[in-house]
Amino acid sequence: MRSPLGRLARTALPAGFLLGFLDFVWIKYLPFPLGELGNSSAVWAVAAFLYAFWLRSRWWWGALGAAAGLVVAVPSYYLAAALIQGDDLAVLWQPTSILWMCFGVLAGVVFGVSGTWAREQGWRQVVGVALPGAVLFAEAAFFARRIGDPSYGSEPPAHAAIRVALGVLIIILTGRTHRHRLLALATALPLALAGFAAFLVGFR
Repeated sequence: MRSPLGRLARTALPAGFLLGFLDFVWIKYLPFPLGELGNSSAVWAVAAFLYAFWLRSRWWWGALGAAAGLVVAVPSYYLAAALIQGDDLAVLWQPTSILWMCFGVLAGVVFGVSGTWAREQGWRQVVGVALPGAVLFAEAAFFARRIGDPSYGSEPPAHAAIRVALGVLIIILTGRTHRHRLLALATALPLALAGFAAFLVGFR
C-alpha cells in the first residue's frame, strides 16, 4: 500500500508550486477584471478546498495536503515574479512571505477539511460545500463596500460580481443534489458575514 504522505508529496507540492507560479502569470498577463483574481485570498482558499475535494481522503490528509500546497505556493509566486519581471529573490525569506505562509497553513487546514467534508453526509457535507462559496461571498462584500469610493474608481462592482458568481458556481459544482446546494447556499451566507469581518480585520 502506498503511503498517504508519499501521495501528498507527489500531488500537493507540485500543485502548490503551479498555483503560485501560474497565479503570478495570471496577474501579469490577463486583462481586467479577470487578472485581479490572482490577488484574491479567497481564490487561494478555494484552490485548497478543490485539492482536498479531489484527494478523496481523510480530513487530516486533506488539511495537511492543502496547507502544504498553499505554503509552497507563496515562494513559487515570488519566484515567478523574480523570473518574469526581475524582482529581488530576497523577498522569499522576508517577514511578509513568512506571514503569508502562516496564513496558508491556516487557510489550508480550514479549507482542506472543508474539501473532505464536502464528500461526506449530513451537516458536514453542507458546511463543506458552503465554505468555499462563503469565502468568495465575503471577499465580494469586501469589494462592494468600496463601491462609490473615488479612490477605487469603477473596479469594485466587477470584482464583487465575479466573486459572487464564482461562489454560486462552486456550490453548484460540488453539491450533490439540488437540496444540498440550496442548504449550502443558505449556510454560506452567515459564514460569509464572519469571513467579511475577518477580511476587515486582516486587510484594513
